[in-house]
Amino acid sequence: MMRPVSVYTPGEAAEESGFSLDTLRYYERIGLLEPVQRNSAGQRRFSDGDIGWLGMLRCLRGTGMPISEMLRFAELTRAGDHTVADRIALLEAHDRAVEAKIAELREKQSAIQYKIGYYRDVLALDDLDRVPDEADAST
Repeated sequence: MMRPVSVYTPGEAAEESGFSLDTLRYYERIGLLEPVQRNSAGQRRFSDGDIGWLGMLRCLRGTGMPISEMLRFAELTRAGDHTVADRIALLEAHDRAVEAKIAELREKQSAIQYKIGYYRDVLALDDLDRVPDEADAST
């Protein structure tokens, strides 16, 4: 038994994908998203396949892939299975860039954590300075 195909309005597609309506139109205009089907009134209707593809685009964009590389990935995908090795190479290169960015962020996070520790030490010393000694506490 075949699963029924879902149809999404632009608003539903935006909600499902996390992209704004303007971004969906832009992605369609530049070719990241294939032309979306339209109903008899000319209103755009997104398919499950469109939503799935938008999920992949959301992942790539969320990891910082430039739109030019996303376009290249889309072109390769549409060209067929003979481009799988090229798609792997593109994704591996992007994966290396993501790893480098994570390493850079870890270094910066380490500096932030050091500073947090420093300021906690400052607060602890301030608290020690404010603790009354026993002679003061008895009066």
